[in-house]
Amino acid sequence: MEMKITKILSAAVEDYLRAIHDLAGKSSRRVGTSALAERLGVSSASVTGMLKKLAEVEPRLVDYERYRGVELTPAGKKIALEVVRHHRLIEAYLIEALGYSWDEVHAEADQLEHVISESLEARIAEFLGHPTIDPHGDPIPDVDGSLDRAEEMPLSDLPAGRRGQITRVVDQPDLLRYLDTLKMTLGSQVEVTERAPFDGPLHVVVDDRMPAHALSQVVTDQVYVAPVEK
Repeated sequence: MEMKITKILSAAVEDYLRAIHDLAGKSSRRVGTSALAERLGVSSASVTGMLKKLAEVEPRLVDYERYRGVELTPAGKKIALEVVRHHRLIEAYLIEALGYSWDEVHAEADQLEHVISESLEARIAEFLGHPTIDPHGDPIPDVDGSLDRAEEMPLSDLPAGRRGQITRVVDQPDLLRYLDTLKMTLGSQVEVTERAPFDGPLHVVVDDRMPAHALSQVVTDQVYVAPVEK
């Protein structure tokens, strides 16, 4: 029996759709239930139950097959991108208007993304000058759902002797606070001066300020850069 979308659409449903969108990444690959359970902090059984519901509504929000994972349908992707837009605009607004720091905004935006109206969303976007990225460098979807992604690479992949500009940082509060201590923020230029052997740290100079910082791969995998010429 098909269920109407209006009967089950909730903050929990939106969280599922956004998590599937985020985990699928640029390639829009199918997402495994175990990865989705870990992301949402729920059991695999709960994930399976919810995915079955989302595959039965009209219009269908996901394409789910046991052992093959899940992917968003066009209807599900539209909702997911709307939630992403709300979330990232709210993060930008909290920093610009209310003085939050970039490590504080995610939890607040998680709560507010489900409840703001389209009118408030439009006013926030206008107040901010219609930004294209959020405070962590993630792209903000347009009103029509289009999403532009910058050409970038993990700092871990930047060769020794090359320079890059920080374009995006994974939104983890502990990481963001640590990067603040190094003055590594969006737009900063970093230069890899040395790669220690045997998976050792990456030595990085930030905005030509010496000395270099020795960063583990745990950090450099979560900082993205666009290569630039010296």
